Amino acid sequence: MPERQFTVTPWEVSGVVDYDRLIRDFGTQPLTGPLADKMEKILGDEAYLIRRHVFFSHRDLDLVLDDHAKGRGFFLYTGRGPSGPMHIGHIMQFYFTKWLQDKFHVNTYIQITDDEKFLEEKRDLSYEDTQHWARENILDIAAVGFDPDKTFILQDTEFIGHAYPLILKIARRINFSVARAVFGFTNETNIGFLFYPSIQILPSLLEKKRCLIPAAIDQDPYWRIQRDIAESLGYYKAAAIHSKFLPPLTGVQDKMSSSKPETAIYLTDSDKMVRDKVKKHAFSGGRDTVEEHRRLGGNADVDVPFQWLYMLFERDDKRIEQIRTEYRSGRMLSGELKKILIDKISEFLEEHRKRRDKAHKTVSLLKHDGALAKEMWTRDFSKV
Repeated sequence: MPERQFTVTPWEVSGVVDYDRLIRDFGTQPLTGPLADKMEKILGDEAYLIRRHVFFSHRDLDLVLDDHAKGRGFFLYTGRGPSGPMHIGHIMQFYFTKWLQDKFHVNTYIQITDDEKFLEEKRDLSYEDTQHWARENILDIAAVGFDPDKTFILQDTEFIGHAYPLILKIARRINFSVARAVFGFTNETNIGFLFYPSIQILPSLLEKKRCLIPAAIDQDPYWRIQRDIAESLGYYKAAAIHSKFLPPLTGVQDKMSSSKPETAIYLTDSDKMVRDKVKKHAFSGGRDTVEEHRRLGGNADVDVPFQWLYMLFERDDKRIEQIRTEYRSGRMLSGELKKILIDKISEFLEEHRKRRDKAHKTVSLLKHDGALAKEMWTRDFSKV
């Protein structure tokens, strides 16, 4: 039987993603067994993301935990490409990163790649577009609640000039043949985009400790290059913990798209918009008629409202299994399952909006005035 075709790159995710095959193709390790058990104990209430394999793959997570246990420490790095408004799928990794920061009390670097999104020609974003979305996205990230003295949000177009000496050292160690093989660059790729991997690797080298990167697995190619060059620069190879993609409302098994509003719930969506989108667009595993559904039951494996509850919104294992059982038996109808999801999303977004309204006060701390931000802006990168 031929393997199904799909694409996973830093700029495109399409098709039905086979995560087991990605582990093989990318050369990562499944997050299972004793290592997963250890992470569950550390995370406590948030461990469901590990237990349900939302974060399913890793590189050197065992070494990170060993460094922590032996007092050597580590730091966190994740990021956001500001190409549009943030949706539920985007914010998931930031809440997970924040939980890791809370548990380990470590520094966290969040890169805003406004340069990448301007250079990515297929998006056709103006420089002003990327600056607008950077400001809006940073507010959403600040609303997550990161420690302002242990977090630095580095916006590339503001910060890379300051860190340029280290970026040059990174760039000198990446040749075109490697970048072309990893990223698929062609003769038509603009030279800014060719240089960009040097910039995304930068935050993983901001401390002489091991860096743990929580991110969706489509970003993994950058860390493969980082791991090839890090030790030659006197740093550790980056570690990573990879998440799956939250499926779009429409049920197509790729990731949600900011350019397709019907596929996503945005962080700025009103309660009415959430209700209308879920009712109209959320792919159902239910039957064509109530009678047939009562008799045959629904398919939770393809039902998007159930998948969203399972992957993100319902933490209680007993409750999620109760919902699965009732849906499969036909006792719970698709409309009832959608109502559960609508209520969960609306509650989450209401709390997020409240925190976002207050986040204006903390953005300056995260970018310039907090303890870690001040340290970064005063560092002499020519001596790194």
